[in-house]
Amino acid sequence: MSDRIKMLGTFAILGFFAGVIANFTRIFVVPWLSNMVLPVIGLDWFFSGFAGAALTILLVTAWAYLSGSPET
Repeated sequence: MSDRIKMLGTFAILGFFAGVIANFTRIFVVPWLSNMVLPVIGLDWFFSGFAGAALTILLVTAWAYLSGSPET
């Protein structure tokens, strides 16, 4: 299998899992945090931004780990 197809497949799988995590976060985690942790402030936008940043870091880290160094 060519390297491009492997890379596209890897990003497709990572994107799928990122979507599942984002949906779970939107449905369960953000409302819980808004109601239990910070009910007065109501920073839904902050939690969404934090979740997006965490997912981006996770995806970039996974990509860097899976792509590896061409020297090895």
